[in-house]
Amino acid sequence: MPDPASRWQPDGVHGASALYRGDYAWRHDGWRGRPWHEAVVYELHAGACGGYAGVRALLPRLAALGITAIELMPLAQFPGRRNWGYDGVLPFAPAQAYGTPDELKALVDEAHGLGLMVLLDVVYNHFGPDGNYLGGYASPFFRAGSHTPWGEAIDFDQPAVQRYFIANGLMWLDEYRFDGLRLDAVHAIEPTAFLHQLRQAVHAALPAERHVHLVLENEHNQASLLREGFTAQWNDDFHNALHVLLTGEDEGYYGDYAPQATAHLARVLGEGFAWQGQTTPRGRVRGEPSADVPPVRFVAFAQNHDQIGNRACGERLSVLVPEPRLRVAVALTALVPMVPLFFMGEPWAAREPFLFFTDFEAPLDQAVREGRRREFAHFAAFASAQARSRIPDPNAVSTFEASRAPWPAPDDAAAQAWLAWFGGLLDLRARELVPHLEQARPLGGRVIGEAAVAAGWQLGGRQWWLELNLGRQGLPSALPPGQDLLCTGPMEEGQLPPDRLRVRRVGP
Repeated sequence: MPDPASRWQPDGVHGASALYRGDYAWRHDGWRGRPWHEAVVYELHAGACGGYAGVRALLPRLAALGITAIELMPLAQFPGRRNWGYDGVLPFAPAQAYGTPDELKALVDEAHGLGLMVLLDVVYNHFGPDGNYLGGYASPFFRAGSHTPWGEAIDFDQPAVQRYFIANGLMWLDEYRFDGLRLDAVHAIEPTAFLHQLRQAVHAALPAERHVHLVLENEHNQASLLREGFTAQWNDDFHNALHVLLTGEDEGYYGDYAPQATAHLARVLGEGFAWQGQTTPRGRVRGEPSADVPPVRFVAFAQNHDQIGNRACGERLSVLVPEPRLRVAVALTALVPMVPLFFMGEPWAAREPFLFFTDFEAPLDQAVREGRRREFAHFAAFASAQARSRIPDPNAVSTFEASRAPWPAPDDAAAQAWLAWFGGLLDLRARELVPHLEQARPLGGRVIGEAAVAAGWQLGGRQWWLELNLGRQGLPSALPPGQDLLCTGPMEEGQLPPDRLRVRRVGP
């Protein structure tokens, strides 16, 4: 069986572990990273972009566009040739399906030479269902009788378990020189004390002059973790409230937002989280007060791998909503005083789906196929067996191939126009917002109409205001006098038409 800390699995999760005689010579030794407030994150799947070499080839275009950080979905060795990465079972071994360890280092090195940070999504809350040998010879690694949605819970009370994952985080940050980690689903890690152990170990082990960022995914909305030293958290509340207003969808977890989506979005803009200790419609107490947490500690997104790929057919917003609404969503994400994240293809309004894909052997392939269809049985559109049969097979090669979003060709006029517009948003952000972002303090968000909100922030000696209207009727503008820096469509003075966003600077 493989070494549980194998650094290289040339024959996959069931093959022999190999010593990798890499001797990569780093070209950009002087790189120390970038401060977090400069981050504009582009999330991507390495396999869908052509492996480590394919991602490396994209970097100059992303840097020229105004992206300042890329975030790779998990790379830990997984079964088969294609996977989202959350089924990894050997956390120390970069996925051999994407290239060699030295090719991954070359990707990171190239990014640093272009001024790009590189973040890595890591999964410490569970192991995948195929190739996890640990339970067979180290059963105390897991907490007997305690389960997560992905299997038996890992026992983070065990010192050996703590050392294992801390060593893994340090490997990515030190040996591969990643600039930060996105910690997947930390609400499934118990006790929370391990998160602090990891954070302290990272800061103790790495040079103080390096900018190293630890970003959380946390359904519990624990604002206290952000006060205690973690860099930021993915803000699902931003996405979920905005998505309901954009699409009108109210099934699944959107049901917690649909009754008061406008108020939720206003609260997100004004205070960080929508849920700050209240009981959700599904009867769950969620969140902690967050109004004192600086906006830059929240990662805002209108789309990401989860929010697209966890749909039955992987549709993007570019397919779900008209273009004026899509422009509101993209511009709001780019120009809110949080840290923006965009999913691969979003800068040119790509229409290819991003589907859930795997490469499991029988009988696991059939179990995953049936489980995927059961997952959507309670949705109206998939209530019948016939409708569910149209959900793409996760294990089919075609499902993976359909999920690629190649950079648009120069003669694709529509995509090139989107890229130019998107680049303009990032230029506006870099010029007007980023230099003042560390000083940003909310002035409050408020509902100004049906599906319409306004919000403002103090940025040192100036103010930053935005208002958006996703309702059916035009509204009077709710912003104080100032200079309009962006309008996503034609507007008359003092008016806010439907499907529009306005951004205004007040002061110098």
